[in-house]
Amino acid sequence: MSVINFEFRNEVLKHNASLSYCYQCSTCSGGCPVALLTEGGYNPRKIIEEAILGLQDKLVQKQDPNPWLCSTCQTCVELCPQKVEITEILTLIKNECFNIGNVPEAFISQGKAVLENGVALPYSKAILTRREKLGLPSIKTAPIDEVKKILQETKFENHIPKE
Repeated sequence: MSVINFEFRNEVLKHNASLSYCYQCSTCSGGCPVALLTEGGYNPRKIIEEAILGLQDKLVQKQDPNPWLCSTCQTCVELCPQKVEITEILTLIKNECFNIGNVPEAFISQGKAVLENGVALPYSKAILTRREKLGLPSIKTAPIDEVKKILQETKFENHIPKE
């Protein structure tokens, strides 16, 4: 049985007061491409309901439903009749998951790639050569020292498993 954590609920509300406007109409889930693709396995309405109820253990520890599946397409926000900023609330929940080290390995791998290359998916030498032959402009990446500074400030490296 889940326990209501009023501190968590209040933290979410403090972060984004629009949570209190949700009346659970399910418009967000009905328009969500990930909810449709997962046949309701991912359900933004359920995540918002659990946030309203302060069910931190379900959202952060158990990740049921999984907030990491949100593609941040903003469809839910655009469709919401109450203008609840769902993706912002999901970002807070994902940050809470990150703070306790409950992050999917794929996100850690992407972060490591950004830390090492300035991009999440580095371009292969073949692609860069082909772009050059086609006369396309060179691809600019974020300066790695700036990326490292951001990742240090967010304590990302604390969550990278030691090899």
